[in-house]
Amino acid sequence: MTNKNEFKVSGEELLKKVKKVIKEGNVRRIIIKDEKGRKFLEIPVTVGVLGALAAPIFVAVGAIAALATKFTIEVVKKK
Repeated sequence: MTNKNEFKVSGEELLKKVKKVIKEGNVRRIIIKDEKGRKFLEIPVTVGVLGALAAPIFVAVGAIAALATKFTIEVVKKK
């Protein structure tokens, strides 16, 4: 079973919030949407993401943050 949470953040806060959510653990997927609900990025969070794949994902999130001022981060967690 899964649990979904949504966070509204500004472009400046986006990368910081994504890093914090990943550190908290127990996350299956992170979906980043713009203020109109369009998906920009969907990140499956697995053990591998915390390792070698983390840096490119953070670069992508940082680039997305420059595109708009308001985002919604949908976090899907394991229950």
